[in-house]
Amino acid sequence: MGQWERFLEPYKHAVDELKVKLKSMRTQFELENRTSPIEFVTGRVKPLASIYDKTLEKGIAFEPSEELTMEIQDIAGLRMMCQFVDDIETVVTLMRERNDFRIVEERDYISNKKPSGYRSYHMIIEYPVQTIHGEKKILAEVQIRTLAMNFWASIEHSLNYKYKGIFPEEIKNRLQYAAEAAFRLDEEMSLIRDEIQEAQKYFSEYKKGGSNRS
Repeated sequence: MGQWERFLEPYKHAVDELKVKLKSMRTQFELENRTSPIEFVTGRVKPLASIYDKTLEKGIAFEPSEELTMEIQDIAGLRMMCQFVDDIETVVTLMRERNDFRIVEERDYISNKKPSGYRSYHMIIEYPVQTIHGEKKILAEVQIRTLAMNFWASIEHSLNYKYKGIFPEEIKNRLQYAAEAAFRLDEEMSLIRDEIQEAQKYFSEYKKGGSNRS
């Protein structure tokens, strides 16, 4: 096993374990017949190419080290998707109440959006991974956002790679406009939240009924 494989292995464990734990939050709401604020959870370990780009950006050596661990806090990354903006605050509260990890930092890019238009709520957490050499504490970034915010962020991320962070003025303006349109969509959906959730519950029960009849 190479040095990078050994270095990244605890991060992979952290992502796998956290995905199971965070997904279970949704399951618990469903078992209590309550609407879950969590739509779904994804996770990944940052690819080496992305780690390399980050080391160039931060001016640190591209090698497994304690400095790299502290400087690049999103090597382990989780995303928690919500249907509604208000759900984000609920999820943040649930995260703060957990005792299986420690929250190191919170960054609210929803109330304080980035100049690009980017919106999301970020948490840096310290998660203990059990290894054959004892406990190792891993930093991970958890992003909490709506589906609309995630769609915009995914497009912006792809374009960022294409233009190396330097967007043509027209693309930059259109991205900012799209970000505002996505947020307006979130706000509008929040206004009819009760109707949406009632319809979703009805549709879910209808599908179960159809399954029982077949």
